[in-house]
Amino acid sequence: MISTADFKTGLTILYEGEIYQILEFLHAKTARSAANVTTKLRNLRTGAITERTFRAGEKMRQANIEKKKMQFLYSTGQTYVFMNLETYEQVEIPVGQIESEIRFLYEGLEVEISYFNGVEILGIILPEKISLEVIETVPGVKGDTKTSATKDAIVQTGLLVKVPLFINQGEKIIVSTQDGSYVSRDSK
Repeated sequence: MISTADFKTGLTILYEGEIYQILEFLHAKTARSAANVTTKLRNLRTGAITERTFRAGEKMRQANIEKKKMQFLYSTGQTYVFMNLETYEQVEIPVGQIESEIRFLYEGLEVEISYFNGVEILGIILPEKISLEVIETVPGVKGDTKTSATKDAIVQTGLLVKVPLFINQGEKIIVSTQDGSYVSRDSK
């Protein structure tokens, strides 16, 4: 059991039968009332974000979240198949559970899969930045390196990314998985 005094960003808790991750919290005390802890929580099963207020000192259970490193193998259309790199066990995750992450997945990408109590799959955790190949864009023009103008580029996963004018088809770029934005050229 943990108390509201133990709250920190990223902590996972069990509350009213659901699994939540604490995104933000604030301890508040007014002159006339008891102290409260206002939190912003993400439901790890549904992805919904909600705000809850707890009484200071209230106790709840900490959720046992385990992460396993896996590699994306292939998609069957309705499910995505991942393989544990140590045991070679394969896991299928339905499309609906990882809708926002699909646009970054390509064969061979290593991700972490989060489990609740080692059994229930909650979702996948992508690396912060990934390298993707540009498969379609208009050709770059010599001298277009000094402006901040951008153009559309489609990468190997089908994601549309705004890139600088000097990026050409066939180049690899680094893309942020947080918002799908261009970070830099891949120097590898």
